[in-house]
Amino acid sequence: MRRIFIGLLLAFAIATAGAQGFPIVTKDKGATPIYVDPNDHWLVGKTAGMLQDDIEKVTGVRPVILHALPDGRANNLIIIGSMDSSAIVRRLLRQHRLPPLTGKWEAYTLQTLNQPIPNVTHALVIAGSDRRGTAYAALEISREIGVSPWCYWADVPVAHQDELHFTRKNILFKGPAVKYRGFFINDEAPALSGWVHATFGNFNHFFYEKVFRLLLRLRGNYLWPAMWGNAFNDDDTLNPVLASQYGIVMGTSHHEPMLRAQQEWKRYGHGPWDYTTNSAVLDSFWEKGIRHMDHHESIVTVGMRGDGDKPMTEGSNIALLEKIVADQRAIIQKVTGNPASQTPQSWALYKEVQDYYDKGMRVPDDVTLLLCDDNWGDVRKLPTLGSKPRAGGYGMYYHFDYVGGPRNYKWINTNQLSRTWEEMHLTKQYGDDRIWIVNVGDIKPLEFPTQFFLDYAWDPAALPAERLPEYTYRWAAEQFGISHAAAIADILSKYTKYNARRKPELLSPDTYSLLNYREAETIVDDYKTLAQRAEFIGRQLPAAYHDAYYELVLYPVLASANLNDLYVAAAKNRLYASQGRAITNRLAAEVDSLFERDSILSLTYNRDIAGGKWIHMMDQTHIGYTYWQEPRHNNKPKTRTIDLSAATGPSWGLSVEGSAAWWPNDTASAAPLPAFNPFDNESHFIDFFDRRSTPFSFTITPDQPWIQVSTRGAEVSSQQRCWVSVDWAKLPAGVRQGSLAISGPGGARVLVPVILDSPSGPIPANFPGHIETGGCVAIEAADYSKAVPATANPTRGTSPVRRPSTSRAAAGASTIHTTHEPSQPNKTTAIHWTVIPDLGRTGSAVEAMPVTAPSI
Repeated sequence: MRRIFIGLLLAFAIATAGAQGFPIVTKDKGATPIYVDPNDHWLVGKTAGMLQDDIEKVTGVRPVILHALPDGRANNLIIIGSMDSSAIVRRLLRQHRLPPLTGKWEAYTLQTLNQPIPNVTHALVIAGSDRRGTAYAALEISREIGVSPWCYWADVPVAHQDELHFTRKNILFKGPAVKYRGFFINDEAPALSGWVHATFGNFNHFFYEKVFRLLLRLRGNYLWPAMWGNAFNDDDTLNPVLASQYGIVMGTSHHEPMLRAQQEWKRYGHGPWDYTTNSAVLDSFWEKGIRHMDHHESIVTVGMRGDGDKPMTEGSNIALLEKIVADQRAIIQKVTGNPASQTPQSWALYKEVQDYYDKGMRVPDDVTLLLCDDNWGDVRKLPTLGSKPRAGGYGMYYHFDYVGGPRNYKWINTNQLSRTWEEMHLTKQYGDDRIWIVNVGDIKPLEFPTQFFLDYAWDPAALPAERLPEYTYRWAAEQFGISHAAAIADILSKYTKYNARRKPELLSPDTYSLLNYREAETIVDDYKTLAQRAEFIGRQLPAAYHDAYYELVLYPVLASANLNDLYVAAAKNRLYASQGRAITNRLAAEVDSLFERDSILSLTYNRDIAGGKWIHMMDQTHIGYTYWQEPRHNNKPKTRTIDLSAATGPSWGLSVEGSAAWWPNDTASAAPLPAFNPFDNESHFIDFFDRRSTPFSFTITPDQPWIQVSTRGAEVSSQQRCWVSVDWAKLPAGVRQGSLAISGPGGARVLVPVILDSPSGPIPANFPGHIETGGCVAIEAADYSKAVPATANPTRGTSPVRRPSTSRAAAGASTIHTTHEPSQPNKTTAIHWTVIPDLGRTGSAVEAMPVTAPSI
């Protein structure tokens, strides 16, 4: 029986008991030894040790690591080595028994060889073109045997296997699509910083070793370290040393030039952060950053923004910025003794800096232009197609977390894979592939989109749009096994779709309408249904998975459902108070309860999950924003209570769907329901409510036999909903209106008109399109009746880099036409339509491909 923990590249390369192939572990012979050349890179030995640990986690058998080749006869041997430092791997290269990958970037091969060396009958050779390529190859085996990259960071357990066999003859990977791939730990207070200080004492090398290992397991190689009150090089001098050993390329954020943290300026800087008045001090400060770089792989941020991630000056001082970059490069050349072009550098066109570029500022060709999104997931700028290539190429700084206007979003995951795919596909197709870095906030709870971002940067061709649901399924299977993978994948897709409708920090009682289209109720019901499903699956999972499931699935679903319920309950409380409903005070108490439950859910995460391992990780405030910055504490939405003993007016009331008014107190004589139509055959409701804490009775009398009501009368002690519908089969021709006569206490009467929007009869069973109801037609983009490909002939050469928004087709229309991105001039491009699964608030999106096609 085969495990289906599937790596994107090593799919089905590992099998369990009873399979044929190279034995990694067998019941009768134990674990095959692992050989590592003692002269190979430190990283190669370290990842061999990680693989050794992982094999033991899965099988209970620990392979031996050898640093000398066997003297006697050995049937099987695993050889792990880099092509630039392992003697045995270099010998196999000379013998043409391995593919010639020397000099390639992070490429690797896995080969089963017979008689690779004297005394060894069979070998599994795991060889990389360099140290990172070797590390990625070894850790792909870990993924394949069922060790999740999130084994530490999300407590994902491993399922036991008695045997492991490598069943492929060979695997060849020629290198990643994006050269530098990584993430930015940012906005890390209070959650991550609280956890780090409680767990490690500081952002020291003990913490960063966990980060480096995660990056390697995710096939990343680049890091911007935490910088809110932290300084990577200064907080622990072993931090950069360990990063270098682990092969992690270090950088600093877009506003921290020359490898100096903002906190280092606060600690050691003198005078203003102003190059016009304090250039000598700043040059000296920056020079120390380059000296600290030493031989460590780094990408140096050049340029300058204002202190504290603000614009440097009012306006675009292009001449000054160009001088700053020139002076910084002179420092790089002075310290390294080599031309500045030999040290990788990046210049981030972030916020106002893009304005400088658009107004003519330029940096040397070898500097990578790090383009950016708008902080909310929309790429702002891309290279111009057909332009002269740059030696430094282009990069992309993307956001899964953000602090700034109009509101922060940093609590839980609100990022749809489909949205990330659309923007990063666009980025790659435009030739932006030197650096991809994403702001992941606290790392947790952004595990899912972080892995997707790095997997896509690794091999975009393996992840076309139509495979996004499969990717989600595979990720769920990797974390929780295949039994519930499909259901968990659906939950992951839905909760991120729901959270992307409106990020939690932007919610308020006014966000969703209580009156129109039952929007608020639908939102709450969507979340509640999802939460019930998530809880049900959680009860089915073995106990070993409960911690990981709470972290990766259950908490974000329950917390999101609770938060939306909280705000809608607050909105209902305010509406009901205005109508004098007796239930108003109960709604206020419900808001209190939901607010308390939010704290309990977070407390469970912080103190109970994984034995309290994640203390403070859910300390992020997220309720009660009043401007862009987070509130110091979660603030419960304001509610109203009413004194029923002092109430005036009728002792009862009713309201109709779609109206904030109530009767019999409203000045209008009638209480009209929304119009009915035969096409959606939707019911509408009337709410009857007490205004005195005294039960009352009502009766409903329809004036037409085709008007149906769920009750003709009842005694109400709090409130009751009555549903009204139309029996279209009984409707006489030409009739357009009826009414309900409602009688309440004291002889009060209310007339409720029942208006028919289109009494022409039911929709034909074979009707191919969509019908207008209530003056609107709502059509999902992917429900088109026909998608017409086209051939685009450019009419105006190339143009700037941003394309129009994702096209959303009108389903039911006979054809779909498009305008889209420019491409290379004098070239004809065939355009076709692609469905991007799940992109959007309700269904899927449709986009014209290729994204580089010229405008029509």
